[in-house]
This record gives sequence, C-alpha cells and structure tokens, in this order.
Amino acid sequence: MNIVLFAMLGIFIFMMFRRNKKTKEQQATLQSQFEPGVEVMTSFGLFGRIVSMDDAENKVVLELSPGNLATVHRQSVTKIVEPAIEAETPAVPDDASTLTTEEAATPTVSAESPDETPKRLNDEGKKDI
Repeated sequence: MNIVLFAMLGIFIFMMFRRNKKTKEQQATLQSQFEPGVEVMTSFGLFGRIVSMDDAENKVVLELSPGNLATVHRQSVTKIVEPAIEAETPAVPDDASTLTTEEAATPTVSAESPDETPKRLNDEGKKDI
C-alpha cells in the first residue's frame, strides 16, 4: 500500500515539473517574438503596441492609443494580438429590388390603430394567467 502511495506521489511531482517546464518554454518563445511595432495584450487586459523595450530593466513601453504611453514589466505582456482576418464581404447589388422576394413584398401584419394596441396588450396579459 505504501509503495502505491509513493508511486502516485512521484507521478504527481513529475507531472508538476513537466507542466512548469512547458510553461517556461512557451513564455520564452513568446518573449522572443517581442519587438517594436507588435500588438500585444498585458496580463491585466491592456492592449497596445510595443514602442520600445529595455532588456536590462525588463521594461516595455506600450502605446495604448496615439500619444498615450504606458511602461509595464516585460513579464506582464502575456499575449501577442494577431490581426483578425477579415472575411470577404458579400457583393451588394446596386439595385435593391433583387434583395426582395415575392413573399416578402406582401405584408402579413396589419397595422393596428392606437385604440387597438392597448386592447391587444391587455388581452395578451390575460392569456398568461
């Protein structure tokens, strides 16, 4: 029984070290892709573009919007934001008559008068009870 317990503990510790190693490798790969002009997101949700980096002090200057700069620790930059791929917009014809169909041309809902609207709303409330 003790052997099984120690084996489980050993497997748990092995998995823990393996996960930490993978996380460090991913972080190192991400850090190597940082360069001025790259769109990034910080761990606390700020989006910006890298303006400059100071490797000696582990600081990154981000441009949050034109003229607004923020200096953050290099490790707080956690994600590179890739530009969204724009889907092709469907061609819109110049003539809107091709967008309507025969069925859509005939209105199915009749317009009700201002006096009929409160009556309809009151009747709908009675259906629920």
